[in-house]
Amino acid sequence: MRRFKGKLMAALLLSTLCSVALADQLADIKQRGVLVCGTLGTAEPFSFSNQSTREIQGYDVDFCQAVAKSLGVKLELKLISVAARIPELQQARVDILAANLGWSPERAQQIAFSDSYFMSPTKILVRKASGYKTNSDLAGKRVSAIKGSSPEIALHKVVPTAVSITFQDPASAFLALQQGKVEGLALNELTSLKFQAQVASTSPVVNLEPAIQNEAWGLGMRKDETAFVKYVNATLEAMEASGEAAQIFDKWLGVKSPYKLQRGFKIEPIKG
Repeated sequence: MRRFKGKLMAALLLSTLCSVALADQLADIKQRGVLVCGTLGTAEPFSFSNQSTREIQGYDVDFCQAVAKSLGVKLELKLISVAARIPELQQARVDILAANLGWSPERAQQIAFSDSYFMSPTKILVRKASGYKTNSDLAGKRVSAIKGSSPEIALHKVVPTAVSITFQDPASAFLALQQGKVEGLALNELTSLKFQAQVASTSPVVNLEPAIQNEAWGLGMRKDETAFVKYVNATLEAMEASGEAAQIFDKWLGVKSPYKLQRGFKIEPIKG
């Protein structure tokens, strides 16, 4: 009995120490001198490999870099898949996520979200020759999506009878559409625009209207890192006020970029 009580007390002490360590993640990052940011590395223009330097760059990377700079620490990028985003964060393999992470009630129960730093319409991409005009035309049809992504979730809400065929990356999902293995592709609008430009002269594709969702993206953190979440939000608010957030948008997505978009949002708390 004494031995059992001793082991129980040791387990409780270890659990308490772990909780304290996680709750003081902000101090730990500063002491370590490194912010580990989980990002996709396959989602241009948010995080992708520069063909010349082989370095990962993009909109998401710049926001992580801004947080690291504010903390006075180095940035370390860890490439992860869409499906691995939340598990990698929960298992403390990364400090923060900047990985096309759309807010949803289900995800908000698992992790903490920062204020929204991007708003992303999700649409269904189809071959122009298919003749599909509305989202409901895809009822009962095969539609590709990225495994574990919010577009996959939105697809089932808007077109419940659609059969989702999942892939690990956007390029593979789009190839399935081109090859006629699926009838549509549920994807964020920006990546859809990129694919449309690539095949405009050979096998045109178009987005169906309206968007199946307008998704707020946030930086992901563990729920018990209250000090870190507060710090990140303060950093984002400062970036909005100084114009740095708008500059990052213009750099990757603005009128002088291939996407030629206007920034129609600002950094603000996500309304669930």
